[in-house]
Amino acid sequence: MKTSMTALRATVLAALAALPFAAGAEPALRLLGRTDLPTYQGDFDHFGADVKGNRLFLAGEDGGTLEVFDLRSGKHLKSVPGMETPHAIHVEPERNRLVVSNSGDGLSKVLDGRSYAVVDSVKLTPGADVMAYDPSARQLWFVTGGKNATQKMPKTVLSQVDARSGKVLGEVTFDTDFTEGVVAEQKGSRVFVNVAGKSEVAVLDKKTRKLLATWPVTEGQNNSAIDLDEKNQRLFIITRKPFKLVVKSTTGGETVASFDAPPRTNGMTFDEKNRRIYATGDGHVAVFRQIDADHYEELEKVPSEFGAKTSFLVPSQNLLYVAVGGSDKSKAGLLRFEVVGEARK
Repeated sequence: MKTSMTALRATVLAALAALPFAAGAEPALRLLGRTDLPTYQGDFDHFGADVKGNRLFLAGEDGGTLEVFDLRSGKHLKSVPGMETPHAIHVEPERNRLVVSNSGDGLSKVLDGRSYAVVDSVKLTPGADVMAYDPSARQLWFVTGGKNATQKMPKTVLSQVDARSGKVLGEVTFDTDFTEGVVAEQKGSRVFVNVAGKSEVAVLDKKTRKLLATWPVTEGQNNSAIDLDEKNQRLFIITRKPFKLVVKSTTGGETVASFDAPPRTNGMTFDEKNRRIYATGDGHVAVFRQIDADHYEELEKVPSEFGAKTSFLVPSQNLLYVAVGGSDKSKAGLLRFEVVGEARK
């Protein structure tokens, strides 16, 4: 297996070097290195970052760990056990606390940012999976219950939580066991929720949690990852059956564009600075360019590895991190890409 894994990584690096770019052009993403995690087995989930403290965090979903890296170099610093089934991470720099959503029975955890000791928990319905941060309100949105709870539940609960105190401000219940991505407007007053079990987007008032609209997603089922271009009033959605990138207008919910996405895409983000969308799944990162609000094109398929399906953009460092799960087909690790801006092409 060691020989085959070495050959696989060599193949990926060679493919990146051989990509056919126009004369004088550069790839949108340039592979800087790989950090191996040889003892880890299973999938990872989502990332968090402490930019000021130069730390990158990764949820070891199947391993029950919090993995800690040097943000700039990608060096592995620490593996924190005992996280049960972690999914998402939020850093509260003022209090030096980490909030880790957890679908295990131990509830979502609050960790001391220095010692990584568990100092508190967030008292919610069991089964916390997705957790999204709204910087404008300093609030967290947790998706709990449903199929991710240890004892399965027929409904999911979206909880609005004050990030500083951990106080639950209110809840919304969805009549499905599968709810996924959440993203909030920063200048507006709405929050968008992927109600995956119904192939819908729920639009809520983020202060009152009142349902304002429901938009069907007809391009595919199990709409999961979500991101927002608030300036251009566009919502980006990944569906899983089949894997698609869908662009919707946030004025009325109509679809303005759609593309095939990589298999098993679990990470998708909008790069506002470079007007790109990165969709990360098995084998490659698909890079899409926003020409204008209504027009998009697939720019590149940047090779990665099997099991590389979650990613995290650090705009201030021009870095995109991709997590590779460990299996009989792949060696667990972290890929570090430099984001090459449009101005440098």
